[in-house]
Amino acid sequence: MSDRKSSLKAEILRLVGDYHEEAFPARDFSPGVSPVPVSGKVFDADELRLLVDSGLEFWLTTGRYAARFEDELAQWIGVKHCLLTNSGSSANLLAVTALTSPQLGERRLLPGDEVITVAAGFPTTVNPIFQNQLIPVFVDVNLTTYDIDVDRLNEALTERTKAVIVAHTLGNPFNVAAVTSFCKNHSLWLIEDNCDALGSTYDGKKTGTFGDLSTLSFYPAHHMTMGEGGAVLTDSALLKKVVESLRDWGRDCWCAPGCDNTCRKRFGWQLGELPAGYDHKYTYSHVGYNLKMTDMQAAVGCAQIKKLDGFIGARKLNFAFLHATLSDLTWAFILPQPTIHSDPSWFGFPVMLRTNAGFTRNELIEYLDSKKIGTRLLFAGNLTRQPAYAGLQYRVCGELSNTDKVMSSVFWIGVFPGLSIEMLQYVSTCLHEFCERQ
Repeated sequence: MSDRKSSLKAEILRLVGDYHEEAFPARDFSPGVSPVPVSGKVFDADELRLLVDSGLEFWLTTGRYAARFEDELAQWIGVKHCLLTNSGSSANLLAVTALTSPQLGERRLLPGDEVITVAAGFPTTVNPIFQNQLIPVFVDVNLTTYDIDVDRLNEALTERTKAVIVAHTLGNPFNVAAVTSFCKNHSLWLIEDNCDALGSTYDGKKTGTFGDLSTLSFYPAHHMTMGEGGAVLTDSALLKKVVESLRDWGRDCWCAPGCDNTCRKRFGWQLGELPAGYDHKYTYSHVGYNLKMTDMQAAVGCAQIKKLDGFIGARKLNFAFLHATLSDLTWAFILPQPTIHSDPSWFGFPVMLRTNAGFTRNELIEYLDSKKIGTRLLFAGNLTRQPAYAGLQYRVCGELSNTDKVMSSVFWIGVFPGLSIEMLQYVSTCLHEFCERQ
C-alpha cells in the first residue's frame, strides 16, 4: 500500500470515530416518552471502522474478515469448524439439508423420515424439515423453562425417526443430558438451534457444542449482530464439507472466492458422468444455493465478538434484575426458571399469565405498548395452529397442552445490553401499576 493510500485510509478511519460521536450520541431515558425495545443492536465506533475498512477494500463477497471471524467464533464457542451464512434461517436450512447428503451413506435422511422437534418456537427451526420432505414430529414443552419435554421422546420414536432438532428457547438450554443420551442410544442426528442462546452453558459447557451441527443468527435482535447473518458449527470434517458445498452453490470445489486450484488438480477430476478433466470449479456434488455472508457483515462481527462476553454478562444481570423486582407478582405471573444444570445467556424474559390473574395477555401488552414498552410473543406459539402449516404432513405425539398455553398466555420483554437499569425499573413499575389496578 502506498504512503498516500495508507494516510488517506488512516484519516478516513479516524473521521469515522468522529462521525460516530455525532451520529449516535447517548440519549437520556425519559419514562413514557423514550421507547423500551425488546431488542436492538449495541455498537460503537469499532464496528463502524471495520465496516468502512472492509468497504474501502471493495471485496463485496466473503473474504478475509469472514475467514477471521469464522476462526475467532469457532475458538470462542469451542468447535472445530464454523461456516458463515447469510442468516440464521439459512443456517438451519443448511444444517438439515446436510443430513440428506448422499455422502453420509446409510445415515442420510430420506423423504418421509421423521425429525423430532417442538411446535412452540420459531418457524425456521422447523421449516427446513418440511422443505426437505421430512416429517416433523411435534412434542410438548415444559412450562417456566419452555424446553422440550424429554419424557415424550421415547413415545415419539418410531423406526422412521432419524434426527432431533430443537432450539434453546429464549436462551434457556434444553435438557442436554437427556436429549443427547436419547440421540446416542438410538443413533439419531442432533441439531442444536443455538440462535437465541449464544453464550449459554449446560453443565459448564457452551451450548452449540453438543449437537452434530448447531446454528447461530446474527440478526440485530440477537446476542451479537452483523445486521443479517448466521453460522453453522460442527466438529465433523465431513459435515463441514457438506455444509460448505450446499452453501456455495452445491459445488464440489472448496476454493475460496477469488482462488483457483486449491486441490492442485483442477482439471484432473472425473466425477459422475462428466468427462474426465472437467473443471472442478464447475463440478457440483449437491443441489445447493448461494447463502454466503458478505465480508462487510463479517467485519462488523469481528468487532462485536470482542464485546460478546460483556453483552452476555449484561443480559444475565438484566434478567436477574427483572426476576427479583417481579417476584412479588407471582400471584399473577409465572416467572421463568433456568433448566437444571444450566446458566442461560438470556435472549428475553418470558412471562406467563396465571389463569386466575384477572386480566388477559392482550390487555396487559396493550397497556405496556401504551407506555412504550416493547413486548413479543413466544414466536409462533403453536406452529400446528399457524395458517402456513395447514395441510402439511406432520405428526403430533400426545397432547400439545403446554404449547397451547404458551400460545395463549406467554409474552416476553427485553434484557438486551442496550437496556439500562432505569429502563428496567420503569418496566417493573409499569407491570406493578397494571397489576395493582386489577
